[in-house]
Amino acid sequence: MEFKTVGKGEKRKDAVAKVTGKAKYTADLDMRGMLYGKIFRSTIAHGRVVSLDISEAEAMEGVVKVITPEDVKGYIFPTSGHPFSMDPSQRDIADRPLLTDRVRLYGDEIAAVIAEDELTASKAVKKIKAEYEQLPFYLDPEEAIKDGAVEIHEGVKNNIVGHNKIVFGYIDLDEAFNKSDYVFEEVFETPPVQHCQMENQITYAYIDGNEKIVVVTSTQIPHIVRRILANRFNLPYGKVRVIKPFVGGGFGNKQDLCLEPLTVFMTMAVGGRPVMLNLTREECIAYTRTRHGMRHYIKTGVRSDGRILARQLRSYGTSGAYASHGHSIVGKQGSNFSRTYSAELSSSFEGFTVYTNMSTAGAMRAYGIPQVTFAVESHHDNIAEALSMDPVAFREMNLIKEGSVDPLGHVSLKSYGLKECIKKGKKYIQWDKKRELYKNQTGYKRRGIGMACFSYATGVWPHLLEISGARIVVDQDGSVQLQVGATEIGQGSDTIFCQIAAEAIGVPYEMVDIEPFTDTDLSPFDTGAYASRQSYVSGHAVKKAALEVRGKILKRAGKALNTDVSDLDIVDGNIVKVSDSSVLVPVGDITLSSYYDKETAAPIVSDVSNRINNNPLSFGVTVAEIEVDIKTGKIEILDICNIHDSGKILNIVTAEGQVHGGMSMSLGLALSEVMLYDPETGKHLNNNFLDYKIPTIMDTPELKADFVEIYEETAPYGNKALGEPPTVAPAPAIRNAVLNATGIRVNFLPMNPQNLFNAFKEAGLI
Repeated sequence: MEFKTVGKGEKRKDAVAKVTGKAKYTADLDMRGMLYGKIFRSTIAHGRVVSLDISEAEAMEGVVKVITPEDVKGYIFPTSGHPFSMDPSQRDIADRPLLTDRVRLYGDEIAAVIAEDELTASKAVKKIKAEYEQLPFYLDPEEAIKDGAVEIHEGVKNNIVGHNKIVFGYIDLDEAFNKSDYVFEEVFETPPVQHCQMENQITYAYIDGNEKIVVVTSTQIPHIVRRILANRFNLPYGKVRVIKPFVGGGFGNKQDLCLEPLTVFMTMAVGGRPVMLNLTREECIAYTRTRHGMRHYIKTGVRSDGRILARQLRSYGTSGAYASHGHSIVGKQGSNFSRTYSAELSSSFEGFTVYTNMSTAGAMRAYGIPQVTFAVESHHDNIAEALSMDPVAFREMNLIKEGSVDPLGHVSLKSYGLKECIKKGKKYIQWDKKRELYKNQTGYKRRGIGMACFSYATGVWPHLLEISGARIVVDQDGSVQLQVGATEIGQGSDTIFCQIAAEAIGVPYEMVDIEPFTDTDLSPFDTGAYASRQSYVSGHAVKKAALEVRGKILKRAGKALNTDVSDLDIVDGNIVKVSDSSVLVPVGDITLSSYYDKETAAPIVSDVSNRINNNPLSFGVTVAEIEVDIKTGKIEILDICNIHDSGKILNIVTAEGQVHGGMSMSLGLALSEVMLYDPETGKHLNNNFLDYKIPTIMDTPELKADFVEIYEETAPYGNKALGEPPTVAPAPAIRNAVLNATGIRVNFLPMNPQNLFNAFKEAGLI
């Protein structure tokens, strides 16, 4: 299917603003009279504050106010950026106080200083003194879940945030395992890691002349921020205004309310003066949100020919000190467990999300699927090796079938390109040739290739609401002003929406402009940037609004030109007669009259909302070739490529950028990133970019991307999820390449030199 604008590598709408420094981020929107807040944090991991002395801080010149837990009693709120549920049992857990005297992690928020400048606020925080009663702390979910463990949140038995168990199939699970020729059981672990987006968490709030609380914040979920703030502070929604400027990345870290509630309380405490909270990088790494550390117990029963008969997965997720997204991330892993591969007889998933005395875990790019995919894809390579099967052949034998229906979400699989992705991946990496070449290697430097497959949903339906809004105003000259509630956070969604609008109306991409700020007083409603949903869900709303506008233009043109509307079209910004392809007038001639015609003036606008009841699956593979130095444990990536079935690619340039960025994040998960805690104190040990090892440009190989474009009929223009999927499969693909190179099963991440050296030494290679 050919399109004029969709699918082309159009220049990003925000490109010039960002590269020239004209883009305005939260920190750039300073206000006269701004005050600055800093947080006093605990120096124990678990316990109670028995005394708090703020007298020296209060006495400092420039300090306006010091806030303590006594000032904020009763303010408990949920932080997760999920849509509101009309079912109370499905709502997010409200367990986060503004400030606390019940400490649940090292660095918990006990008091806050408001001062005339940041330096004074920082100095004042150091003057606060606290004494504590310490309690046992837990850095492992299976320790925290044991009977007798101290409750991190009172009344939460065994510290279990959430638990679910899903069993489906044709026969009893135990019977299915008994029918298997071989049964394989293993444990896999992935650590908590951090998002490390460029822009730290930053928010400021003030009360305007209409007694409205205005919050300017770097967030992925402005409309959800407004709802939570209004509910918690018992305000009408119309009395809370949230403004999202340009955002310097989020990756899920900003799908939570980490600063906004406290900032609102601060401005209320100082008579409405603006108060800014701007976290340091050290605070952002340790005290905002992380990816869930996971432990997976996986069991698989197979026939001798490799067909999977039974599958069982039990997962423990580390929630950290607060619930944040609750059990939904671990629960989503259970949904995903059956979406790439099927068991012939029976499958089950059991998941636990557990409070621990660590940094709070929340949403992070791909929402739990990188962890479970690492376990499944590594496990499958181990099984294939034990059966002396080619790992790709093992996968192909057990893939879900085209046209199948998801047993949990009940979504029908309408577009399915995974087999073609595997075929492309094999050809790219020269699978058969190199598997033969790398057999029976000796020496300390060895090479291997690996593959990992994945599936990923496009949005959150049917588990949660999917709704979005779009507004279009056509200017006098025919140019198009687009407003959406969907949140541009660097992923390029605004560019895609402009392409969709241009395609649907029939005007050049350059004629469409979009407002980069999201303002809950002005922008249409949308739940936010998460779940790889926006090009699909919000794209539908944009297309709907654009088609409405197109219809209005053509109707007006038909009357003005005395021509039947069915014989008119809009092509390249012109009104065209379909029957002879002649250009009649520019669109601007028609839209000008809509503003100024004495008899018929009516500006052409559209304001729509759209709800989605569908959720197509995207698929793909990563193939990797590596060289590993057994003496040092160092892995060098020689070649790596992601091949995606994300439906029709709407912008090839931004799509490749998304893939490269996601792959880079997965390289960190695979090879270097891990959040470290002192087992004696619970203190975070590496919350800085010297000790927390994200890949630099020197660590990053050339990243390749390719696509299998199969049109998804339920989408605005055939598209499916692409924002998060690129970060799912590189880590297990690299791990499987290590297995191919060395024969050593590495069932943990990261595969940094120390960890690999230890594994090789234990296996007798050193």
